[in-house]
Amino acid sequence: MTKRLYYDQPDLLEFDSAVEEVRPAAGEELRHSFTLRESAFYPTSGGQVHDTGWVTLDGGTRLKVGEIVEAEDGRIVHYLEGATEPPAAGMRVHGTIDADRRRDHMQQHTGQHVLSAAFIELYQFPTVSFHMGDDYCSIDLATPALSQEQVVGAEKRANEIIFENRGVTIRYVSRAEAETLGLRKLPPAERDELRLIEIANFDLSACGGTHVFSTGQIGSILLRKVERTRQGMRVEFVCGGRAVRTARRDYGTLVESAALYSAQIWDLPGQIRKSSDDVKAARKEKEEALEQLAGAMAEAALREFSIRSSSIGSSEPARTAASTNRPVIVRVFADRDAAFAKLFAQKIVRSTTSAVALVGSTMNPPGVVFAQSTGGSSDIGALLKQELAAVGGRGGGSRDFAQGGVPAGVEVEKLLRQAASRV
Repeated sequence: MTKRLYYDQPDLLEFDSAVEEVRPAAGEELRHSFTLRESAFYPTSGGQVHDTGWVTLDGGTRLKVGEIVEAEDGRIVHYLEGATEPPAAGMRVHGTIDADRRRDHMQQHTGQHVLSAAFIELYQFPTVSFHMGDDYCSIDLATPALSQEQVVGAEKRANEIIFENRGVTIRYVSRAEAETLGLRKLPPAERDELRLIEIANFDLSACGGTHVFSTGQIGSILLRKVERTRQGMRVEFVCGGRAVRTARRDYGTLVESAALYSAQIWDLPGQIRKSSDDVKAARKEKEEALEQLAGAMAEAALREFSIRSSSIGSSEPARTAASTNRPVIVRVFADRDAAFAKLFAQKIVRSTTSAVALVGSTMNPPGVVFAQSTGGSSDIGALLKQELAAVGGRGGGSRDFAQGGVPAGVEVEKLLRQAASRV
């Protein structure tokens, strides 16, 4: 089992050790790995992601350590980046932790302890899980709902604890003793000895992660997105340097967005609501105009049919079903999409008690709509499937209405006229 130097010295960024075991890349594992007698590299565990850094060999060769994993037997496995040859077993090495990454992880993890304790203190909402990502962290709270007022309240309380610069200490106790100390969350009974992280007069938790020595080192905490999950409510947050970078990015985004409206950032919500309302109004006007246009075009097509019902030709928009003397309107739109073709077909079959509309659009993606007045004698759905199957298209629908897509290169008007001959 590897001795974990970070347990008692979370701020340790350099250390000396010896290589105990080397595993060359093999099979699906393309990276070399090795274990050390002792290590200050933190492995991914407990919601906290791993450290990265370097090991320097005798002679000055520096190897990049890209991932740290905890094996089931307690060994800490160090994976090298790239195809760099690993150090040999027994070799002395000097380890160096990526200081910025470690500092960030210490801020985020201790900030999580503070935030989770604040939700307990104020609202009795326990934390059921913790996740640390590259950009943000999150906790899942055991509560079915979380109000904005509660979010702001927990953030305020957490920052009060941070600004008070309370001490953060590490101690080890037996499980029996831990059960009497009122821990915020008692871990499963896997170890006889527990490592406790205590924030003075505020929180006591069992944890194996790396933490700052006083809450002031967290810097600040900023709560962001809140969403519902299966476990309850998820709260995203950032601490310290991340909080500053995130706030700067958010502010820059707001300034840039406000400039598009020639407004101040605090006026942006109102401007966006106004723009959204304008878009909705314009969309409604467009839909009403298309409705009117489709209706007028349908009336014109039916009127033309009544005049020329006995004349059928390739350039004619209509023909008469011989058996029923009902109008069969064939129309292809090159400048209207499939949605308009559907609207036009609906206007046709609703304008009379006996009509068939075979309508297509050649706009990308091309499509066809077959429709008939309710109770018509044809099976429009079956007809559409038959015609599309012949050209490799797909679609379907009911007896009175069906639609589908047409493969590129198919002559849509030819397909519609062929369908008209089968009505």
